[in-house]
Amino acid sequence: MKLLTLIVHTNAQQELSDLLHKMDQITGFSFSKVEGFGTEKENDPYLLARDEVVGCIPRIQVDILLEDNDVEHVLIRLRDKDNNVTGQGVYWVMPVEKGGHIL
Repeated sequence: MKLLTLIVHTNAQQELSDLLHKMDQITGFSFSKVEGFGTEKENDPYLLARDEVVGCIPRIQVDILLEDNDVEHVLIRLRDKDNNVTGQGVYWVMPVEKGGHIL
């Protein structure tokens, strides 16, 4: 299993949610509100003057647990030029040693 983590601007949340719901490989995901600062802010079309002054950009973190062989398929869909999510964030993939439901 792998954990795919995405960080995107909060304005992309609804479109990202819609896109993730359409993928058969994804059985669930979690959104968390976060704030970020980084060099990529120059390329952020959602950046407000307030965000630039404050220095932190409102973003969401999305965590998705995936089968190993589904990661690349999901990334290809996220990078597709036919959606507005492409180019709006960063991601990383980490191995998951164990997972399950707490009973």
